[in-house]
Formats: sequence, C-alpha cells, structure tokens
Amino acid sequence: MQVTAFNRIHKQLGAKMLEFAGFEMPIEYSGIKDEHMTVREAVGVFDVSHMGEFWVKGPEALELVQRVTTNDVSKLALGQAQYSCFPNGKGGIVDDLLVYYYAPEKYLLVVNAANIEKDWNWVVSQNTNGAILENASDSISQLAIQGPKATATLQKLTDINLSEIKYYTFVAGSIGGVDDVIISATGYTGSGGFELYFRNEFGEQLWSKIFEAGAEFGIKPIGLAARDTLRLEMGFCLYGNDIDDTTSPIEAGLSWITKFNGHQFIDKDFLLMQKQEGVDRKLRGFEMIDRGIPRHDYELTDQDGNVIGRVTSGTMSPVLNKGIGMGYVNKAYSAIGTEVYLSVRGKMLKAKIVKMPFINPV
Repeated sequence: MQVTAFNRIHKQLGAKMLEFAGFEMPIEYSGIKDEHMTVREAVGVFDVSHMGEFWVKGPEALELVQRVTTNDVSKLALGQAQYSCFPNGKGGIVDDLLVYYYAPEKYLLVVNAANIEKDWNWVVSQNTNGAILENASDSISQLAIQGPKATATLQKLTDINLSEIKYYTFVAGSIGGVDDVIISATGYTGSGGFELYFRNEFGEQLWSKIFEAGAEFGIKPIGLAARDTLRLEMGFCLYGNDIDDTTSPIEAGLSWITKFNGHQFIDKDFLLMQKQEGVDRKLRGFEMIDRGIPRHDYELTDQDGNVIGRVTSGTMSPVLNKGIGMGYVNKAYSAIGTEVYLSVRGKMLKAKIVKMPFINPV
C-alpha cells in the first residue's frame, strides 16, 4: 500500500487506518459524528494527499483541457479554479476533477485517487497536439482545512489576506514557513475553508503549524468517513458511487458544469441531445420519512414495490439526524416531493425526493 507524508502522524494519533484507492488512509479518529460536527461548527483537517495532480503546460495546454473537460476553461481568469468532468466518449464520465488556471499556458488538474492511472492514460491518449504533460501525483501533498474557523486558523500562518481569496479562486504563496503553497478556497464539505497543495517534504511541518494555530478553535484531524457524510449532506457526487463510466453528466445533474456555448469537447453532441430531449433517469436526493439508513445499491421502489431506481450514496445525516441518500430514479418519480420507498431486507420504508443540498451551506 502507498502511504502519504502524514502516515506516521495518523498512526500516532490512533486513527483507524484502512486501504483506500491503494493508499493506507485514516478512516476515523474520534468518531464520525464528532468529526463531522467539528467541521460544521469549528475546523477540521483532512489528509487528501492521495488525490492526483497533473500539470498541463505549453501553447497547446488550453486546447487539450478544453477538449477533454465539459466546463469552459476559456472563462477562467488566472487564479481561478473550476469543477468539471472528463466525458468518456461513450456518454459516461471518466472522472470528476478540479481545473486550476495556474499561469499562462499552465493548468493543474486535480483528480480522484482511485482514478489516477486511468485518468492519466485518458489524458495522454487525447493529447494529439503536443501539450506538455506531467504527472506530479507522487510529489504533491494536500491538506483540506475545512470549517467556519478555517480562515482564522490559517490566517495566523500567512501574510496573505485569506478573506480576499474568494470561493473557487487560489493564490500561490507562503504559509506556515513553507513557500510555493497553492492556497485554494475550495473543498468538498460545504463548510468553507481551504485546500493546500505543497511538496511532500513539508508535510509534517505544515501539519504541526496548522494544529498549533487551530488549537484555540478545537481543531481536529478528520478521516475519510466523515468526509463522505459531509459531502453527502451537500449533495456532492462521489465518483464510483453517484457518477461513473455509465452515468452522463446530464443524468447526474451536472449540466451546470457542461457548457455547450462555443467550445468543442468529447461527447458534446450526445450530451447536448440529452439536455434538449431529456433523460430517462435522474440523480436525486431523498430524505427518509420512516426510520432507516439508506445504503449504496439498495433498491428504490414505488408504493407497489416496483423498482424505480437505486441508491448510489446513503448515510445518517449528523446535522439532520435522519437518513439521507442520493440515487438514480426514473424520470416519472424525480419531481421534488415525490414519495418513494426504500427496500430494506423485505421491508418498504417511506422516503421523499428533496432538493439538494440537504442542509444550508455556510
């Protein structure tokens, strides 16, 4: 198993470690609910160094990134980032990713840990015009500092005015005595905060500085289990569960990152047809009315027990204290407020389709 620069620290802190995407990663420390509420109410730190980072450089960089992603990269100003996805040429999704416009003729693509090799091979195979590609995944570490006290924590460590870094923008600068850190106002929790990218060798130094700075706010390390419950309360897709090579961005409710004006990209005509003509199934959020916790791959049915969809992600929401989930449902059952049923060990538990996010973001 691969390890991140923080592996020794996680073990010293007594984290429950498990294999995830080929890495030994911390799943939980003090308990999922405690960690979840720490991020919602104060500040928590995630080791997300297992994520992949690709540099795309040179005069052909923009052309390549435009062609392989659905969002419109030409709209980015220097210092901006965007959420996007790689369409797979068959109407599905290779992966979802972040695109950073780092410098003229230089973009950073941040991809999911489980898909690093697959994504790299895909981008390389599409690079027909000679953009310069570099897979920097093994040399870059990443920490996500998330929660309402994240800015106050990190501000102690830098002269950069962090409150001026707007959502989905970033700067490269010095923080915690480490230079050339990408300080990005992004994250997958809905509670605000930053993601920091830096060279592996500075990992332990930055970790200790951040925890020192956040001590007065009750800062805690957060595992991947709470990362999942946090993103689910926000209705954010998880690759491999809610989106994959068989789901289109239009079905997944990702038309907002699928821009048809002007630029050409893989699957554009097919996805435009889906957008105009509609799709047979839609990814929807639902809340449990009866007591029960939805789990991945449970069947969703109508009141007569006919299967109308499947759960892709589900959990007990620590904020709402009720079961919530996401799943693809037949279009006829996709309207907000529609009652559906969760099939659990032969029992039918009532739920209803709701608008996402499940909670109000910060």
